[in-house]
Amino acid sequence: MSKRITGALAATVLTAALALSTAACDDSGPDTSPDTSTTEHNAADVAFATDMIQHHAQALSMVDLTMERALDPGVSQLAEQIREAQAPEIETFTDWLTTWDEEVPETMRDHTNAGHGADDMAESMEGTDTDMPGMMSADDMQALADAPDAEFQSMWLEMMIEHHTGAIEMAEAEQADGRFKPAIDLAAAIVASQSAEIDTMRTLLG
Repeated sequence: MSKRITGALAATVLTAALALSTAACDDSGPDTSPDTSTTEHNAADVAFATDMIQHHAQALSMVDLTMERALDPGVSQLAEQIREAQAPEIETFTDWLTTWDEEVPETMRDHTNAGHGADDMAESMEGTDTDMPGMMSADDMQALADAPDAEFQSMWLEMMIEHHTGAIEMAEAEQADGRFKPAIDLAAAIVASQSAEIDTMRTLLG
């Protein structure tokens, strides 16, 4: 092969490499990691706040079912810890949706306060989106409410582990897709706190 051909081939290879490098740096595809903002929000933030209100409300209803049950002290303490964390978070999500002029969803606790409690979980959960990760069905909740004391504690822990796992999945989605920094920060806190609570619940079950 002559030097002229070799030089031309090298130049062609170099040109192609530069073109690929330029194309890689000039990717005009959709931005999957939106910039965060302390004032602006996006659809992922709205979905996160909307869904977590219902998700947290069911967790608090599960905590309500521990009242007047014979539980180990560690389980009672955990239930109160969940109440103290998630009730204020529901208020935060509600405030965000109100500020954004978005609809605030009804929850099973709204229906419970209207007179439908543990005696009729199907009615109290009317309108609740049970397709969210970790959400219990009306039948699941009724089974927990009706469980004898000997079975209630382990059933409650197993269901709450599943519920927390779903909340972590939703929070991780907000971390990936959200724009509103306070919501992303709260999502990170939920992942950390509920992961720790899952570890505690597994220890209590063990």
